[in-house]
Amino acid sequence: MFDNIGGFLMNLIAGLPGIVIAMVIHEYSHARVAYALGDYTPRLQGRLTLNPAAHVDPIGLLMLFLVHFGWAKPVQINPMNFSNPRRDDILVSLAGPLSNLIMAFVALIVLVLLAKLNVPFSEGLLVVFNLIIIYNINFAIFNMLPIPPLDGSHILRNLLPYHLAQAYEQLERYSFVFLIIILATPILDYIFVPLQRLIFGIFKGVVGILL
Repeated sequence: MFDNIGGFLMNLIAGLPGIVIAMVIHEYSHARVAYALGDYTPRLQGRLTLNPAAHVDPIGLLMLFLVHFGWAKPVQINPMNFSNPRRDDILVSLAGPLSNLIMAFVALIVLVLLAKLNVPFSEGLLVVFNLIIIYNINFAIFNMLPIPPLDGSHILRNLLPYHLAQAYEQLERYSFVFLIIILATPILDYIFVPLQRLIFGIFKGVVGILL
């Protein structure tokens, strides 16, 4: 029993930086791009900051550790403030997952540089960096799923013809059911594992060329 508690606490400590960074970078990027495109809503709500308190939902963070499904505080936007609502909503939606991939790539570069420069670092620090990479890649993949209200659903909705987009929006009322289904079945294993390996493999290849 105590071994299990100790293991949970170690995973919590090692994984906390990666999860918080993934959440903060993701939501901040949504807010920053929306603001750049003319929507002042994120600024009025205090979301143009890298302060974790502005983006991390404590319950969502805890649930992420307990059941591997959690959430951050969603950034509220008003597409009517955009000059091109459909295009700009897509750009805002892409900003979060893209920022997570960039963060994972940067963390991998730092890790490789530390190794190449023979900078001494503990096994614990190695685990932390690996989890920063993994959590950010997973955050990007998960949020690109076309399930309302995830980023992927915003992108798909804006690409669909108007009548289909309206019908697609109606699925949001069942989004929690969809999420429970995919979490309770091995569906995500067939999505996450191959995509995670593909993205990490690409990153390793690029870093190998650069460094």
